[in-house]
Amino acid sequence: MKALVLTGIKEFAIQDLSSPQIAPNEVLVNTAYAGVCGTDHDLYAGRPGSAPAVPPIVLGHENSGVVAAVGSEVANVKPGDRVAVDPNIYCGQCEFCLTQRPELCDHLSAVGVTRNGGLAEQFAAPATVVYKLPDNVSLKDAAAIEPISCAVHGVDLLKLRPYQKALVIGDGFMGQLFAQIVQAYGVHQVDLAGIFDEKLERNQKLFGVKEIYNTTREDIPEDSYDVIIEAVGLPQTQAQAVKAAKKGAQVLMFGVGSQEAHFEMNTYDIYKKQMAIQGSFINPLTFKDAISLLESGKMNVDPLISHELELEEVQDFLDGKIKGVSKAVVRVHTE
Repeated sequence: MKALVLTGIKEFAIQDLSSPQIAPNEVLVNTAYAGVCGTDHDLYAGRPGSAPAVPPIVLGHENSGVVAAVGSEVANVKPGDRVAVDPNIYCGQCEFCLTQRPELCDHLSAVGVTRNGGLAEQFAAPATVVYKLPDNVSLKDAAAIEPISCAVHGVDLLKLRPYQKALVIGDGFMGQLFAQIVQAYGVHQVDLAGIFDEKLERNQKLFGVKEIYNTTREDIPEDSYDVIIEAVGLPQTQAQAVKAAKKGAQVLMFGVGSQEAHFEMNTYDIYKKQMAIQGSFINPLTFKDAISLLESGKMNVDPLISHELELEEVQDFLDGKIKGVSKAVVRVHTE
């Protein structure tokens, strides 16, 4: 089978690999689409994602496809089923798994990170992370289920109420997902801050965002929001998130920053405002919710997917040679 193999830091090679052999509890998937995200940029550059990726490895952790074969113990899907795959695989035995915090698993493994993923014509995954798709969810849109599920986990960590006023900082793909999800969860006003007029205006026109702020020329109002979601990961945007918080606010630090990065804040404000600052990591048990958001029409990701790439174009994309990307997916097999 054709595969794009990460062979070293910033080194890819198209290779002909043998089809994966599946265990009794595994599913073999013919890849349809594989999303490319910030984690793939990190892995390509030799930095860890949810876990380190050790070359040679096939990346691709945002995957959809069609079941090609199933192991003898698999009962939840069958050959021919259209599926999406949660990449994260938990050990089920460590302290965190046994206390219902599997996302913090000490032995986390992941499709497309620690084992071969979707930037190949086929990949294998345990049946426990393979989800059958509703008929009205396309395989292309299904490549966004994994990032949606990560955002859902972040929202699950918050206490959301209809009266709240929420701000999302970041007009990248994840920030735009959050703008839709928070509304789907019932918050009456969601505003968006970013740096691209086109993206900000699209979210206001198509997705119900009320106020928009282009932070290259205007400031975000301070002491104004009940919920702030930081979806960039830069010290300056993290500081903006804290400053935007009103009394009793919740701040979700979702953006993935550099491992060496720090930001400054007034610690007295945490006390005086009774502020809650929450981190969020991956997507424990949120795949069904993510699928349901697409199935119900409460989320629309198709306008956010700007590029369909071939396997041969992935390296150019990760090297920054393809411009104007909102979200890129790799088309491996068509529907």
